[in-house]
Amino acid sequence: MDIKELPTGKSVPELRLSHWPTRFQAFIWRNWELVEADTLAHILGTDTPTVEQLATNMGLRVPAVVGKHWRERGYVTLIRRNWHLLPYEQLLELLGWSADKLAYTLKEDDFLWIKLGQCKPDCEPVRYRSLSAEEIEATAQLRTTIEKHFPEIQATHEEKAFSFLTDLPEVTGTKSGTKRGFGLRLAYAYSALYGDALLDAKLDPYPEVHLSRLRDCGINGIWLPGLLYKLYPWKRAGKLSDGWETRLANLQQLVERARKYDIGVYLYLNEPRSMGNDFFAANKDWPGGVRDAEAELTSLCTSNKETMEYLHDAVEFVFEKIDGLAGVFTITMSENLTHCKSRVGGEECERCADRSCAELVAEVNNVIEDAIHGVRPDARVLLYTWAWWPRGDELEEIVSRLADNVELMCVSEWGKPTNVGGVSNSIIDYSISQVGPSDEALRCWELGRARGMKTVAKVQLNNSWECSALPWLPVPRLVDQHLRNLEQAGIDGLMVSWTLGGYPGGNMRLLDMTLDEWGEDMFGSMWGEAQAGCEMLSCAFEEFPFDVNTLYMAPQNCGPMNLLYREATGYDASMVCYPYDDLRGWRTLYPEDVFEEQFRKLSEGWLAGLEILEDAAEKVTEDKREQVAEFMRMGRAGYCHFRSTYLQIAFVRRRNNAGERDRVTAILDEEIELAKELEAIVRVDCRVGFEATNHYAYTVNDLREKVLNCEHLKRKYEGGS
Repeated sequence: MDIKELPTGKSVPELRLSHWPTRFQAFIWRNWELVEADTLAHILGTDTPTVEQLATNMGLRVPAVVGKHWRERGYVTLIRRNWHLLPYEQLLELLGWSADKLAYTLKEDDFLWIKLGQCKPDCEPVRYRSLSAEEIEATAQLRTTIEKHFPEIQATHEEKAFSFLTDLPEVTGTKSGTKRGFGLRLAYAYSALYGDALLDAKLDPYPEVHLSRLRDCGINGIWLPGLLYKLYPWKRAGKLSDGWETRLANLQQLVERARKYDIGVYLYLNEPRSMGNDFFAANKDWPGGVRDAEAELTSLCTSNKETMEYLHDAVEFVFEKIDGLAGVFTITMSENLTHCKSRVGGEECERCADRSCAELVAEVNNVIEDAIHGVRPDARVLLYTWAWWPRGDELEEIVSRLADNVELMCVSEWGKPTNVGGVSNSIIDYSISQVGPSDEALRCWELGRARGMKTVAKVQLNNSWECSALPWLPVPRLVDQHLRNLEQAGIDGLMVSWTLGGYPGGNMRLLDMTLDEWGEDMFGSMWGEAQAGCEMLSCAFEEFPFDVNTLYMAPQNCGPMNLLYREATGYDASMVCYPYDDLRGWRTLYPEDVFEEQFRKLSEGWLAGLEILEDAAEKVTEDKREQVAEFMRMGRAGYCHFRSTYLQIAFVRRRNNAGERDRVTAILDEEIELAKELEAIVRVDCRVGFEATNHYAYTVNDLREKVLNCEHLKRKYEGGS
């Protein structure tokens, strides 16, 4: 692929970073100790000693201690932090990738192109030049700021990024707990790559220690995404299928390793997958009626007999080749483009115009079921009802058309009415702050039971997009309440995590423990005192102003890392990745004052709970200290995220009000303290900030940059500009 063929989207300017003397210094800072200094120098067009001197002048640690795994396991972090700095040519050089690999990653790595805002900013190449006298002075001021706030910056971090790949705490307490009656407990790996992990055995999505810990939490199923054209030698796909033999061999190895822990492996099939223009140029009868113009992708038409033959043959092939594959779950609406009515629209396809959406959804799922059970009758086929409400009430029709030997899985909370801050809404996606199940979910499961189907609840136990950057949120009462509700509803199994929430510990232990058993295992004799604090955290979390757009667009997923801007950037927030300063996009239907007030109540109630827990934590016995210290880190990190979100809302609302400069300055001071607190947590706990599909939302240098950003703004406000 030519670099010019990479997607660009609408033309937008690069983001102004006025807290940096030069853009090339921002580039060095953001990539320091993630990428070798030699590579940074080559990209900048200078030599390594010059880059090291620039780093020294900014207060960075020299020589750099470059972390492992960033290009292979942290590439989303590298892409995100350089998206507004580098043009594609330099970005590819930084990653060491071809244009083809980046194109595939943007398309298939969990909506990365969408997360990046569906546009590549117009960036001029970043090149080194000599600093001006003014820039030298600004750099000296920058270093003074760093040395003031981070006097330990030259010290080695106590825990390296990605250390969790080989080092995870033991899971305690589950052996003697009260067993809950869920047969299937399906989870995603905390450490798994989402893109093309099966192509390289070294990028093991489920390291041995993770399988062991998941088993100890009661997990008996794990999943990973499967792309059929990457697992099956599909002649029409040409080179897109290259490497299928390697992927299948690595999948077989994973199935065999997981079996040792009594864990089954499931594939997530979101098929038939949409394809690009090159594919349809050679396959002119295959295009469907739904097109993603930004990504230049078009659905395959499932009314085309050949499409369905491919789908059947590919699924059958995988289950014939992989001995012991436990099953699949499918999504046939809304995730990626699949059939011609997989999103609103599709009437423009002549073959599908007169067919109902329910017919197409059921047809795709039935072909997959037939292919699997024709080879392996005992394999489980879970049909995920994600967005099966596309055009009115078609759920009954879909379920009535399904094959018998399938299981019906739906989001437990989907459709639940909410009233937070006096604003009426309902759940789309999933939530921990709002406890399920909803009436819609119960109705869906009842339709399945009437057909003799097993029922599966999709839940989040450890975290959600309400705060994805922590391995788990310490709100055990809400999780316990949800599990008890599902037991009472007679649900047969659980999918306990999407790509986030698969950390083997935390709230996941409640799968086989009551709340009191969990609390006594965590705090020992101090559970009675700690329980009040835990309850306050859960109550505070119920104040989260839930809306599906808030989940993805607001700053709670990156917390203090998100920069502040004196003037409006004009950028729209993007999914999970870049909140920018888009208050309208964050709050959606919540009025500004209500939105701000909800995060104030959340953060202040959370802090009150932490204060009680800190007293209890000081009194626990020695054998509980390490796990209670982890609990408190999660609590403090959560506070940093929620409080910073409140402050960012308050800042955007007041930044141009001359009468509130004192308030703005106080916000900046508090943001500095939160960034420093979170930086200290990250230095001792490499799990904080990480999520499987977004990799690290922030590094220590991002949090230090936030301090530079706030100090720069303080000088602007104090100077009256």
